[in-house]
Amino acid sequence: MSADLDAFRRRARNWLAAHVPARPAPLDGPGARAFALAWQKTQYEGGWAGLSWPSEAGGCGLSVIEQIIWFEECARAGAPGALDPLFVALNHAGPTLIACGAAEQKAYHLPRILRGEVIWCQGFSEPNAGSDLASVRMRGRVEGDQLVVQGQKIWSSYADIADWQELLVRTDPEARTSSALTWVICPMDAPGITVRPIRTMAGAYKYCEVFYDAVRIPLSNVVGGLNNGWRTAMSTLAFERGTASLGLLIALTMEIDRMLGDCPRERPLMRGRLAQLRADAAAVRATAYRVALDSEDAVPDASGSIVRLSFSELSQRVTAAAVDLYGVDGPRVMGDHSLGYAYLDAFSETIAGGTSEIQRTIIGERLLGLPKGPR
Repeated sequence: MSADLDAFRRRARNWLAAHVPARPAPLDGPGARAFALAWQKTQYEGGWAGLSWPSEAGGCGLSVIEQIIWFEECARAGAPGALDPLFVALNHAGPTLIACGAAEQKAYHLPRILRGEVIWCQGFSEPNAGSDLASVRMRGRVEGDQLVVQGQKIWSSYADIADWQELLVRTDPEARTSSALTWVICPMDAPGITVRPIRTMAGAYKYCEVFYDAVRIPLSNVVGGLNNGWRTAMSTLAFERGTASLGLLIALTMEIDRMLGDCPRERPLMRGRLAQLRADAAAVRATAYRVALDSEDAVPDASGSIVRLSFSELSQRVTAAAVDLYGVDGPRVMGDHSLGYAYLDAFSETIAGGTSEIQRTIIGERLLGLPKGPR
């Protein structure tokens, strides 16, 4: 770390000490929306929003190293977590628009994301298509200058409180390949949209199923071109798998250190288990930093699947160890924002963004050059 980076870390630490909210965020509903937008607005006004976004996109144009330092200090200060209602806007939609969006789309949406004015959700998964994204069947029919959308999406996080959705639809019903898909910006207040929240086993209404009945979306909302949605979606997923979980990963590694400090020496097997987790986390964290640095000026490549797979499975092992360490009725395990909540929520990690099986296939085929499996 250079003297300039050390100074940046001190500024970040001092600002967070003065501005981190004293109360935890609500888990769902309008309260979660208001909390997330207020925190993003506070960061924007303090000059800490979009640190690694390019300056032409309204960001600060700083390096990935500085973004990593910010995540480290947020975790140390107990700042609101990265997996909140703004996760899609900041880590999916925003970066995808920067990489693939038209000038008008960037000019309209990016400032609103950074200023903490809007919530985005994702509309990729369907009841019969999720990790196998090329199987998306929801249709979008071109009528004049509009796209008429009909169908259903599921597992759309925070869709009930979102303003916009990154939506993937099939615009050529006859084509069998992914080349018939289109990535489009869907306004969540459009007539014909019905949202039904789904309660998870952790207790929060975090996910939703969304129904579309002849929803009309302007063709000007298409990102990356009609029938070119597969390429655009791969950019979205590359960000999700590669760099989006950095903040969560850093917080997880710090949690392991706290657990190890709490574990008495009279429990040598548990201490050994935690020590192994700390070593695993250090390896995943180093890999994530390398992937982030390698993709600083480009869309992350398939290496992001290594990070996604490793982090998702690590989070399940860490939260399971936490329950075993503190006990199922321990104060750190019971209640909202607890390690017990994190344990239940972590079951979704090996599904979201592509299952562990999908990630291993990507690693084998695209990184190791192994023969492709049957399709």
